[in-house]
Amino acid sequence: MEPGHWPSEHSDALRDYFLKGMSYAEIGRQISARFGTAYTRSAVAGRAKRLGLVAPQWVMSPSIAPSLPGEAGLLSPRRPALLNLPPKSALKPAAQVKLRCVGVKPRLVQLVELAKADCRYPYGGDKDGEEIAFCGHPRQPGSSYCAPHARLTRRSGAASARVAGPVVLRLVSAA
Repeated sequence: MEPGHWPSEHSDALRDYFLKGMSYAEIGRQISARFGTAYTRSAVAGRAKRLGLVAPQWVMSPSIAPSLPGEAGLLSPRRPALLNLPPKSALKPAAQVKLRCVGVKPRLVQLVELAKADCRYPYGGDKDGEEIAFCGHPRQPGSSYCAPHARLTRRSGAASARVAGPVVLRLVSAA
């Protein structure tokens, strides 16, 4: 048998065992014993994924939370438990973020028409096939953007002017 090739009988057996709720390791052992092969858990999991078999989201390990008096301390490895998720009422949608914007009406200049002194703040291009245009207002000296867009692109409270200074590199020999 060549690597990666599963005969149809093996795939059918995988489907049957999967529908019975067996783990991938158990399925691999059963198929290997039945057909004289040596399928690993990973091989079975990969084949199951390629066949479109989706494993349920089960936890097969003991619970992290301590058990109450009178309850079993560990989960049985044969009895899967559903994931411990919060109730749906606890999952609230996130508040929408208010985007920062500026009160400037862009000229929407195309790239080929953009002059050297024009603001290069982009507009559009969010959807497939949508063209990108640029603000086009006169830009600030030392910036690619006009004053409103320059403020928009810088973090509030951070120093807006970066001074380029010499960079000192130190060579260290490896021991």
